[in-house]
Amino acid sequence: MDYDLIIVRYGEIGVKSPKVRRRFENKLISNIKNKLNCKIEINQGRIFLYPENFEDAEAALSKVTGIVSYSPAVSTKTDFNGIEETLNKYVDNLVDEGLFDKTKSFAVRGRRVGTHEFSSQEMAGFCGSVIVKAADAPVDLSNPDFEFFIEVRGNKTYIFHEKIHGIGGLPVGTQGKVVVLVSGGIDSPVAAFMMLKRGCEVIVLHFNNYPYTGGSNLKVLKIIDKLNEYSPSKLKYYEVGYGEYLKKCIEEAPPRLTCVLCKSGMYKIAEGLAKKEGALSIVDGSSLGQVASQTLPNILATRYVTQMPVLSPLIGLDKLEIEEIGRNIGTFDISILPAGGCTAVPRYPETNADLKHVLEVLEDINFEEEVKKVISSLNNEN
Repeated sequence: MDYDLIIVRYGEIGVKSPKVRRRFENKLISNIKNKLNCKIEINQGRIFLYPENFEDAEAALSKVTGIVSYSPAVSTKTDFNGIEETLNKYVDNLVDEGLFDKTKSFAVRGRRVGTHEFSSQEMAGFCGSVIVKAADAPVDLSNPDFEFFIEVRGNKTYIFHEKIHGIGGLPVGTQGKVVVLVSGGIDSPVAAFMMLKRGCEVIVLHFNNYPYTGGSNLKVLKIIDKLNEYSPSKLKYYEVGYGEYLKKCIEEAPPRLTCVLCKSGMYKIAEGLAKKEGALSIVDGSSLGQVASQTLPNILATRYVTQMPVLSPLIGLDKLEIEEIGRNIGTFDISILPAGGCTAVPRYPETNADLKHVLEVLEDINFEEEVKKVISSLNNEN
């Protein structure tokens, strides 16, 4: 099929106030241009792309947040002769490609924007008669095998048969910056993706727990490469050496509290980085009750040390749901690559931390000073 353009649609952007809507539209167009070098126009809630390579364009659009759906289309003037001629060619191409024939029922879905001498229903009926003559296919408006879409906009008419689902959400860069704690596991990359989908600019923070882990950041770098596919610009990435802080916790605090103290330190360090980068929130991959540090008492105890909001977009999802998202976005297969676990984890980690006791222990290990040391070692790996 020789298409003329791709029609791009957005969703919740359209319910914003006119001023906010224009800003979001402009950001979405800018994000698309960062992925595609092509002519782009916008008109009455639709974005029109004129790419040179349609396969490359569709692959890029599938990973741009804020896009609800898109359709490769052909265009013609809004007159019955032009529409009939263009639609005949369109149907012939579909038949030649084996996508449509007389054994498949069809329906025409019409939409009209502007003032015309015909209604949407009349245009759909006309187009239906053209398709019947061209392919001898039966009409079924209730449960068709195939749908044709005819969208009339002023003096232009667009014909297409696919509405390809996009990611949805909001354009990256419309909701401010967040610092996301990203490990080599399954959950945190999904959390980072969810924040990209909600329009946030993501700054990645990785804690290297060597010598309690192998110390390699290869998996994390591969995960970031995959997440970069969903971002209009390369994600900023920080790595911090966390082994000395963990050693302090293991040697000077009750063993059961190691994981609680570890997570407390991560949040506090992330807060320091967020202030440096102008980010407004910390994000992690917590799922309620999944591991010891993610019980409600432990969530309270670990987050008490920071005044900045900590968002957990996966908090109500179970492991299977998180894994499914990971597979869909391409991070799952990277996350399950072999890697050693953290040897700092105690045999019996605390699952019901007492906040008062945790605060006392934090004071005993000189928490604030230890965290300052770690923050000073933050390295921007970009």
